[in-house]
Amino acid sequence: MDEFDIDAEYEKYMASEPGAGFDSKGLGLRAQKKLLGKMSSKKIAKVFIDDTTARVLDNAYRILKDYMPAKKDADKILKYVIKTVVKIGILYRNDQFNADELKIAESFKQKFHSVSMTVVSFYTVDFTYDKNFLSHSVEECRELLQQLVKRHLQDKSKSRIDIIFETFNDPTLMDIIFKPDGKYKDNMDKITTDMSTLMDEGNL
Repeated sequence: MDEFDIDAEYEKYMASEPGAGFDSKGLGLRAQKKLLGKMSSKKIAKVFIDDTTARVLDNAYRILKDYMPAKKDADKILKYVIKTVVKIGILYRNDQFNADELKIAESFKQKFHSVSMTVVSFYTVDFTYDKNFLSHSVEECRELLQQLVKRHLQDKSKSRIDIIFETFNDPTLMDIIFKPDGKYKDNMDKITTDMSTLMDEGNL
């Protein structure tokens, strides 16, 4: 794996921003993005994602690995999720979002929290599962997230976001995971317990 070359990146930055002078924030952002591209999803997860969230992702991965046609499909989705979360975190910590985008980010946070509460409720309370309601809410999350990253991420990254949401919004998968005493009960028990913890701590 090549090391991040600060001198080379500085030259690239200065060439793209003639007369701008040294911008430590801009160069720092480029450095973080460069390093992100060179890190494996497991290494990224250890650096940027807390243990409880990591457990949620691990159990979601186990479900996808069993449900999807091939293990590599589940690997791909997990990689997309982790890199998307980290890229947005990098943008946020480096103050890249403008005022309108910060409002979108807050709307997304509220909607995602609502979806998380809905998932836990549908799973833990018998006869409350409403596939159409959940699917519509997940789609609203996808639309808000795409609005948030529209100005910042490349089309390839945006398409990966769509793939993530399409995967988890699969109606057949929803029916299976919300089925009482279904094949993924053990994984869903752990996922909903950790999601409840994250919400109680204000992290979801």
